[in-house]
Amino acid sequence: MRLQGKVSAPGRGTAGKAGNFRGLQKVYVKSYGCQMNVYDSHRMTDLLTREAYAETSVPEEADLIILNTCHIREKAAEKVYSELGRLRALKAARALEGKSLLLAVAGCVAQAEGAEILRRQPAVDFVVGPQSYHRLPELYTRARAARGLLATEFEVERKFDKLPQERSASGASAFLTVQEGCDRFCSFCVVPYTRGAEYSRPVAALEAEARRLVAAGALEITLLGQNVNGYHGLAPDGAGEWGLARLLARLDRIEGLARLRYTTSHPSEMGDDLIAAHRDVGKLMPFLHLPVQSGSDRVLAAMNRRHRLDDYRRIVERVRKARPDIALSSDFIVGFPGEREEDFAATMALVEEIGYAQAYSFQYSARPGTPAAAFSEQVPEETKRERLRRLQALIWRQERAYNERSAGRRVPVLLERKGLRPGQLAGRTPHMQVVNVAATPHLLGRIVEVEITEGYAVSLAGRLASAPTRPRRPPAPPNEEARTSA
Repeated sequence: MRLQGKVSAPGRGTAGKAGNFRGLQKVYVKSYGCQMNVYDSHRMTDLLTREAYAETSVPEEADLIILNTCHIREKAAEKVYSELGRLRALKAARALEGKSLLLAVAGCVAQAEGAEILRRQPAVDFVVGPQSYHRLPELYTRARAARGLLATEFEVERKFDKLPQERSASGASAFLTVQEGCDRFCSFCVVPYTRGAEYSRPVAALEAEARRLVAAGALEITLLGQNVNGYHGLAPDGAGEWGLARLLARLDRIEGLARLRYTTSHPSEMGDDLIAAHRDVGKLMPFLHLPVQSGSDRVLAAMNRRHRLDDYRRIVERVRKARPDIALSSDFIVGFPGEREEDFAATMALVEEIGYAQAYSFQYSARPGTPAAAFSEQVPEETKRERLRRLQALIWRQERAYNERSAGRRVPVLLERKGLRPGQLAGRTPHMQVVNVAATPHLLGRIVEVEITEGYAVSLAGRLASAPTRPRRPPAPPNEEARTSA
């Protein structure tokens, strides 16, 4: 799943009804990593507010602090330990005042390194894996009496069955986890070990949750999964299973929902029906994040990706035929063990050939327990840094060129947050471009027509072209330019 940096859960400050806890407590949840962690953090808060908690955005006010962690890259894990060091000092200061503060680590680092976390940072009261966070109320109560609790087992009971049906309002754009875990076992990836085997939620449960999100104000819903296009959920009538394409078509019928997206995809799961959905499902936005990871078949085989470059090229060709204006995004890992200069050159050539609207690139980072961590021919750090610099320079040139071509167009923009400068709001186009526009706060959470005035390396600037409008299918930028940008 694509990384997007750490995100603190917003303080909604709403208390739930009385539950298992004595008195009103405050919880602070901080997320690291992928969109699924953001979703999980909101669900943790939903669960705890039902149990007489209030959420706070200020850690110094909290009675319980939860770090919801990511284990994709080594630096992400080290950030957690660094943050725990700071929180240990806060916990000690609270103790001197005669007040208690409980610290919990959740998410994928918790799953992979639970016992090590408790050994390395004694200030942590309990550790809970991503499949067990529905047990938070129980763990909190037990941790008040005895610290060092560890809940990282893969339970037979599905956590989604234990979570409250109610969803707190999360803004105009919301995440919805439809699938968890992965059975593909890419040699560099920890997800099968931290999230477990693939599990797809039933269609009826997802439709009900999506309708609640829309009722709470969401105009855009992004469907999440470690292997989201491998979704195979129980059909509404209980007979058989539906794939992602059919689920998208079902959610497309929800009144009040304006936009649908999904992430993250695997090339091997891009079937004919999902490609056709990009043409036929009106609310599905013209954007596809399709990680390829490398431009070398030799490296892809070592990664156990189970697709070849020609497979990827054919998928891109078919998707662009179905939806000519689609914006493509991808993930790349440079410096994978055994990657030679000619392998990296093949990656650069693939980027030149495809032409991405945006992409994410990372140096290979060995994760303990994954097969690639034990591979010989580990690439020197200096070589990885130099290759990453070259790849990112190419990706940024393509993204700037794509954004610059948007100047002069009118596009519908969903305004989601404060903009880059005072008096601005920021939002995204259907093609996932960030736009900063002068607008008053009352337009926050609305879709407005924006005339793009400038295109930059990572964003656009625009001005309001009209009052808020009903959603419509976005205009198609010239795709031939997108294919040849460099």
